[in-house]
Amino acid sequence: MDGNPDNGKQELHQLIEQLPADQVPAALQYMHYLCADPVLLSLLNAPPDDEPYTEAQREHDAEAEASIARGDGISHAEVLREFHQ
Repeated sequence: MDGNPDNGKQELHQLIEQLPADQVPAALQYMHYLCADPVLLSLLNAPPDDEPYTEAQREHDAEAEASIARGDGISHAEVLREFHQ
């Protein structure tokens, strides 16, 4: 590809014609992804959080997971009821 957008689009059209039928859904999904909202794309492509995971965070997460395992959490239905009151 020589950098000319028109030539690139022409090459894409040629590749689409060569695409096996079972790959069309994946290609279509990827094309929709490439044409998506730029803010969404920036969020999807953001680097992972590089801040250290502290011992305090680990303890808090372990407490939360234990609470959920005990059934102490609030159900989705209950949360929705609170919002619709």
